Amino acid sequence: MAGLKHIFENTTVTRINPRFRHEMADAEKLLLCFQCGTCTAGCPVSRFSSFYNPRKIARMVQLGLKDRLLSDAALWLCTTCYTCIDNCPQGVEVANIVRSLRNLSVKERRVMPLISKKLALNILKSGYAYIIPESRIRRRITQGLPHLPRSNLKQIAKLFEVTDFLDTIENAETFEKVEVKE
Repeated sequence: MAGLKHIFENTTVTRINPRFRHEMADAEKLLLCFQCGTCTAGCPVSRFSSFYNPRKIARMVQLGLKDRLLSDAALWLCTTCYTCIDNCPQGVEVANIVRSLRNLSVKERRVMPLISKKLALNILKSGYAYIIPESRIRRRITQGLPHLPRSNLKQIAKLFEVTDFLDTIENAETFEKVEVKE
């Protein structure tokens, strides 16, 4: 148990779900993780957060600590730079696992960063994550740049509807920033 101390520091584990690791995307690769730490050594975020540690997250998934993982907003600190994947000698795709954990957090706990909610709503409105000002569109034309591709907003709205994503983002609580716990 002493080897697991770093995982349980400042944590109240309410429930362990041994099937959780098999429910995750890339579960087979995740089981290959032998905790060498190369994912964390290259991670630009892990040096700023005691919770956000790719190796620790992989181990917590292996142990079935679903509630603990989904209850911490630090999952949103991952920049998806894929350095963890690039460095892993076993090919474990930790960044993809973090993305799956984020999706579960939004789906099950209905909590997401405010910026993610805004970006999703922008996609619904315009087809782009960033609503492009009319002045920028005019400047593109005067510079001889091609028109930006038109989005099919009806298809985007349908996709949001059939996946229940619109309901999810409309009803999700938001937080402005992740408080880094030390």
